[in-house]
Amino acid sequence: MVTTNAGPATATPPAARAAGLPRLSPQAKGTLALVVTVLIWAAFALSARALSSSSLLPADAALLRFGVPLLVLAPALWRRRRRIAAVRPATALKIACGAGVPFFLAAMYGGSLTSAAFVGSIVPGMVPLFVSALMVAGGRGAPRGTQAAGLGLIAVGVVALVWRYVVPLNTQVLAGAGILLVASGLWALYTVGLKEVDLDPVGSIGLLCLPSFAVMALLVLTGVLPTGLASAAGSDIALFLVVQGLGVGLCAGLLYAFAIRSLGAERSSTVGSLSPVAVVLLAIPLLGESPTAAVLVGVPLITAGVALANRRPRNRPLPRIQPEVPDHA
Repeated sequence: MVTTNAGPATATPPAARAAGLPRLSPQAKGTLALVVTVLIWAAFALSARALSSSSLLPADAALLRFGVPLLVLAPALWRRRRRIAAVRPATALKIACGAGVPFFLAAMYGGSLTSAAFVGSIVPGMVPLFVSALMVAGGRGAPRGTQAAGLGLIAVGVVALVWRYVVPLNTQVLAGAGILLVASGLWALYTVGLKEVDLDPVGSIGLLCLPSFAVMALLVLTGVLPTGLASAAGSDIALFLVVQGLGVGLCAGLLYAFAIRSLGAERSSTVGSLSPVAVVLLAIPLLGESPTAAVLVGVPLITAGVALANRRPRNRPLPRIQPEVPDHA
């Protein structure tokens, strides 16, 4: 918005007038940014499942995930180098472990054993429960009211999601679900770390990607993790570069931060809880997954639970346990 001494300008920008485009309000821009972010989160879950049938290996996807944002943001990160270096080691470790290599490999491997619906529901859905547990362990009060009800719905939704694989026993899916729970717990650690750091979204991306890319490159160079990047199909490289590197690694964090400033944290987190639903719907045409009865019951319960867990009573605000999942998943 252009301002003058007389106050805010109300005229439509020349480029918009020339193109005949309507001027978007800040709320509309924030909503658009949030919709795109939710689609990116869904793409993360879909790509975790698609990796099992891709010519890329998990290490290759991780190199693209953490390397592309570093390349694109290199000048901006260089200007923030002192602030990034000043972050306490314990906090940096929470962020690097919680959303870095351990989280990424757990999410990718868990997704290869289950389905996109599991990734999109369990990983972000269980974060409020884990964050709440960390808060209670740290001496904070236990959630009550709608937050407690939301956490209960999340737990019931996850049980509904995996129950059909208990009887008869399906060890592969249950193992995958367990690994996804580990990924969700790691993300909760990342969420707590983000609350302790004083960095803008660009600096936070750098704090996450710098050590993660270094660790992954070391694991590949020493042969601990295999790589097939040199022989991978160009279409697979392009897909993961766009989805993981540019989408999840770069755009999601910046767009979500913009949405929060435009719409507020509560509205953004509530709309963001629709991510599991988007994953299920997109997995049908893109991956050929048909939602089972367990998915049709569990996903809505988890979605409703996340939305309730992020509601704060007007008369007595409680600490938010919103997973900062979108920022740099």
